[in-house]
Amino acid sequence: MKKFRFLSVAALLAVSISATAMAAPMNIKVATDATWPPMEMVDTHKKIVGFDIDFLNAVAKEAGFTVTYKNTAWDGIFAGLESGKYDAIISSVTITAERKKKYDFSDPYIQIGQILVVPKTDKSTVTIADLKGKQVGAQIGTTGAFEVKKNPGVELKTYDEVGLAFEDMASGRISGVVCDEPTAAHFALQRKEYSSKFKIVGAAFTHEGYGITVKKGNTKLLALLNKGIKAVKAKKIDEKLRKKWLR
Repeated sequence: MKKFRFLSVAALLAVSISATAMAAPMNIKVATDATWPPMEMVDTHKKIVGFDIDFLNAVAKEAGFTVTYKNTAWDGIFAGLESGKYDAIISSVTITAERKKKYDFSDPYIQIGQILVVPKTDKSTVTIADLKGKQVGAQIGTTGAFEVKKNPGVELKTYDEVGLAFEDMASGRISGVVCDEPTAAHFALQRKEYSSKFKIVGAAFTHEGYGITVKKGNTKLLALLNKGIKAVKAKKIDEKLRKKWLR
């Protein structure tokens, strides 16, 4: 009788442990290049923050998983996904036909465009083509860099971090910077050290959707992400985050 009771307790304990394990939310490792304010950046407390971070945290809450972030340099971020260092990327990644050949993407979670920033002393430039014979900066491997390359006679200068491009322009070493609209606004309008020096010219000349990137064929994670994105948009949480970060 005692043996039966012991086995019953052991069986119940095993079931309880199993149920607890099953109830624990899935944790995914996510890479982000936290040098692209206000989308992803490191604050004064060395914490990764930004629109993308808040957005994915909201997605995770809605879809029932947790996230661990890894600050990763842009030039190695896709290789890390391929090698399995992390499960996904959220880092202002534009969904392009070329990238879709190698990776899978969530539904687009925000629409942006590339735009040009120049010194306020420049009174004639409106488009990248106007800077023929001059250097224009962009972060390496970004759609901004791809856009500069489309302009014959304009020399592309690439940077590991877009902030370094703005530093160079402030020092007069380059004549323009191409980047996403929110990042352009951050540096040209909101940063005190630059707001008196830079201006955004013309209108956005691309229309791009950001997506969360996963390894090709990871349909389970993709479905989870899309479930969360749908819920976040339905509850208009994304609109609240726009007001918080994209002023």
